[in-house]
Amino acid sequence: MAPTNKVHHVTTIARVAATLGEDEDWLSDVANEMDQEDGLIWVYGPGDDGVMAFTDFGIETLRELVGMHKADPELLKRLGTSE
Repeated sequence: MAPTNKVHHVTTIARVAATLGEDEDWLSDVANEMDQEDGLIWVYGPGDDGVMAFTDFGIETLRELVGMHKADPELLKRLGTSE
């Protein structure tokens, strides 16, 4: 039997950025470190572009990442050069 998905809602990155008072583009760069297991999902509509969205757990994970990146602003630069 496949596991049952317990997620009943997600919040878009635009709304999370507004709630946290952060720039959406910067937050997106930070969230690129996250995976599905971290509470990040992509929502697709009729167009080809997806919208980044988060479960409640994902928002908490993102808050932790934001704290790490604010404590070490060079982190994104290092992560960007390692790819």
